[in-house]
Amino acid sequence: MKVCILGAGIVGIASAYYLNKAGHEVTVIDRESGAGLDTSFANGGQISACNTIPWANPHVPMQLVKWLGRKDAPLLFHFSADPMLWSWLIKFLMNCRSAKALEGTAKNMRMSLYSRDMMDDIRANTGIDYDYIGRGILNIQKSQKDFEEAVANAAHLRELGLNNVVLGAEACIQLEPTLETVQNRLAGGVHTPEDESGDAHTFTRKLALAAASRGVVFRYNETVTGLEEDAGRVTRVLTNKGGLDVDTVVLSLGAYGPALLKPLGLNVPIYPAKGYSMTLPTAGRNGAPTISITDEEHKLVFTRLGDRLRVAGTVEFAGFNKEIDQERAQSLRTATEKQFPNAGDFEQATYWTGLRPLTPDCVPIIGRTKLENLYLNTGHGSLGWTMGAGSGKAISDLISGAKADIDLSGYGLERF
Repeated sequence: MKVCILGAGIVGIASAYYLNKAGHEVTVIDRESGAGLDTSFANGGQISACNTIPWANPHVPMQLVKWLGRKDAPLLFHFSADPMLWSWLIKFLMNCRSAKALEGTAKNMRMSLYSRDMMDDIRANTGIDYDYIGRGILNIQKSQKDFEEAVANAAHLRELGLNNVVLGAEACIQLEPTLETVQNRLAGGVHTPEDESGDAHTFTRKLALAAASRGVVFRYNETVTGLEEDAGRVTRVLTNKGGLDVDTVVLSLGAYGPALLKPLGLNVPIYPAKGYSMTLPTAGRNGAPTISITDEEHKLVFTRLGDRLRVAGTVEFAGFNKEIDQERAQSLRTATEKQFPNAGDFEQATYWTGLRPLTPDCVPIIGRTKLENLYLNTGHGSLGWTMGAGSGKAISDLISGAKADIDLSGYGLERF
């Protein structure tokens, strides 16, 4: 079968890898010059089943009110007349109910645990090196209130199959000695030992090379402009360089996908959630953590990637604006200098923004559309790196007619 994948981020490349292994003739189209150069480029580096509680949860509406007017707020809305934003926001708030949040957590956990297994599979079969660290993720809390909430969340996630351990402040420092700098403000933490970290861009690029060596065709620097439909099927992918006749299409274009699908009568509720990251060279310094850390106070993650420290976080709803707001970028540096003052050369830090494709319930869309040969594998939000490998294998099984290893009910577009 001729399968065309739109998008060469981690989700699209994992889909291509597994579809090729299943025996399909695969072509990947992406407007960038290579794989993993957009949202997958400089994310937080965590493969974090521990972070599967959706942003759409009962605590968020009050936090939004508290953060209004704060330029450095972890979650910032730029309110505008954009009807797409308001439509999405209404759906998002409707999903902030407890029952919906519990449902979303369960679905995210299911895919995240499966995806960790698929990462093991890919490493075993390709030998890819991408600054992988298998020491887990440590989620730290600075206040007793946050710690108590984290303990309760950890218990719930254990019920869903996640192995985690609650640690006191002293145990956190034993696990990661660089936390001594904040020992007087550290309430405790939760360690998820089977979670991982690594460079998503390096992984995506190398997996694309592995797929290319097996016959996957990559068409970079090519922008998809439309999809031709006939009798309920997509027959041709149109691009700025011509087009491609197809048997099956997988759309993994992140936040850019809905505009392409709207002319086909498909309303996909994905909105871009802008995130920031800072990459800090650590050579010659000894103050950067070696285990990936999530800091609940600042809503930031700190991940060691070889001789670099990646710091990432914040959510900003500003449409498709990818400009770096210097004040928000500076907040990453300020928080890092305060917590890990000897982490690296802060004068050589580089900054990046990316648009996370977020659904209103913060669960990805994986499955077939009303067009029988058009599939979606998109909308992973901040969990694309966490769920990418599993999503790729799942969509491959679905297209191939094979029995999936994972229950895919509840991931389809029809839920909206």
